[in-house]
Amino acid sequence: MLKIIKNSKRSIATFSALSALVLTLSSAHGVETRFHGLLDIRASSTDSLPSYINGGYGKFALDDGDQLSLSQAGADWAIEWETGLSAHLVANASIDNENSKIGFTQAYIKYRSLANASGYRWQSRLGVFYPKISLENDAFAWASKHTLNASSLNTWIGEEIRVLGSEFSLTRLGRFNNDAFDISISASAFINNDPAGSLIALHGWTISNRQTLWTDTVAIPSVEALMPGDALAGQVKRSDPFVEIDDRVGFHARSELKLHNRGRLSLGYYDNRGVPYVQQHGQYAWRTRFSHFGVKWRLPMEIQLTAQYLHGDTLLQDHYQNDLVNNDYTSAFVALSKRVLRHRLTLRLEEFSVTDKDQSYGDDNNEYGKAATFNYTYRYSKPWFLSVEYTWINSDRPARINSLSPTRLIERQIQIAARYFF
Repeated sequence: MLKIIKNSKRSIATFSALSALVLTLSSAHGVETRFHGLLDIRASSTDSLPSYINGGYGKFALDDGDQLSLSQAGADWAIEWETGLSAHLVANASIDNENSKIGFTQAYIKYRSLANASGYRWQSRLGVFYPKISLENDAFAWASKHTLNASSLNTWIGEEIRVLGSEFSLTRLGRFNNDAFDISISASAFINNDPAGSLIALHGWTISNRQTLWTDTVAIPSVEALMPGDALAGQVKRSDPFVEIDDRVGFHARSELKLHNRGRLSLGYYDNRGVPYVQQHGQYAWRTRFSHFGVKWRLPMEIQLTAQYLHGDTLLQDHYQNDLVNNDYTSAFVALSKRVLRHRLTLRLEEFSVTDKDQSYGDDNNEYGKAATFNYTYRYSKPWFLSVEYTWINSDRPARINSLSPTRLIERQIQIAARYFF
């Protein structure tokens, strides 16, 4: 019997309603419907602690040991009108020994204009979506193309950063102006991301491909500060990253320079504008903000370089505005990928840290770690990809003493996957 998460009925009901809406709209005259997705089946061997998914300090999505899992079943529906308007619904599911989850991760309406005579084109989105941050997760259903697990940076984006809001972007197309580049700027306003930052503080950086469903909650490790009478005693046992608590609107701004046939550079800033001393039903409004920079570039010998850097801070206070949690955090990675006929090799190196600046008793959030991932993928046929991936993580996190585990730990995972893209 599968162990279904607590709020799966709400997730399935919402997913069913949105699916019905998509199907109804797609039956209208003069529209085009696209349906894509993937199935990702894996055999994994993990040398780690109990997973962060289940409230442990393990940095992988799976517990220690061997298992076969449906790591991701993703579906991406899109309905496009001739006017440039489109509707999008993205759903995800996963099944392993400990958890079974199904629900939607994105649902939004998008409008994209035609370029004017000067080469300017604007685009807008309204609904639930990922801010434009990740340079890895560019496959269907926000999957990563060249690795099975995302970097620690983008694993965190998939776990805690999702918004309900609107986004506006303006692009200047170079081909209209005899330029070898396109340049774009975008800005979004959003709600429903107040608790973001709590998980990076309480369980630290992690590495997996798991995405938090819009209606999902995530387990928090047992730390001394959560005990009655201590600093975080009001925090419930599971964080709900996508709720609105303080009725304040956050924002995300981003710019991108795209050089034709070479690559692109992006720079952005995210601020949820949380009021850090406001809480509701055991969920706190953490003040979380960060800057991010990314580059995707084609090197000689057709080697693809992808690199990202993210640095920010998060703050939680009591009613008297005394700091309970005050952390800086950083994550960065560099990945090189090379395709030879049907074969692709990818190597990713990364470094991450959390710096605890508060004096709260029983809540040491300090962390420093490095990780390396090597992936080999063979394209068996047009839709089928077979992959072998090895990930090594070396991290030092003092809070692991709460589970009587070593504060410094090396964790390893090897995965064999069959992925079908449709």
